[in-house]
Amino acid sequence: MNIPFLANWINRHETDRGAGLAAALADDPEGINELFAECEMLRAQARSAGLELDESPRSLEEIDQLMPRWRRDPEITPWLGNDAGFYLGTVIIRSVPGAAWQVWPNGQPMIRLASGRELNVVESGVSWAMTGSPELSQAYAEASEG
Repeated sequence: MNIPFLANWINRHETDRGAGLAAALADDPEGINELFAECEMLRAQARSAGLELDESPRSLEEIDQLMPRWRRDPEITPWLGNDAGFYLGTVIIRSVPGAAWQVWPNGQPMIRLASGRELNVVESGVSWAMTGSPELSQAYAEASEG
């Protein structure tokens, strides 16, 4: 994850990336939720296909149907995948009771479900952008089951 102003905040407050992001999440969970929900590259791809992302589970199905034109540019794919993972996480946070962002010690944001199960949504998003699998809607369905 490379978010310059967040990286600057972390560098000022912690030397350990995971601890810094965890502290930012603890200090301002709604702010971090909003930051992770931005997903500008994914939103731009969706808009170019006539979709407006509303952070609903249905929107994940619509994203899954996009033509993967981004795969022509190997520099864009991982960034778009990162956005897709954050968007998936945002939809889960907003619609699955008890789901919350957590941070692994290495600084990787992930989702923890009420059951305690952890989901690496960024990894799922990158895999989706590169190969189309797992579908974001399927990853959401599995998360919503607990």
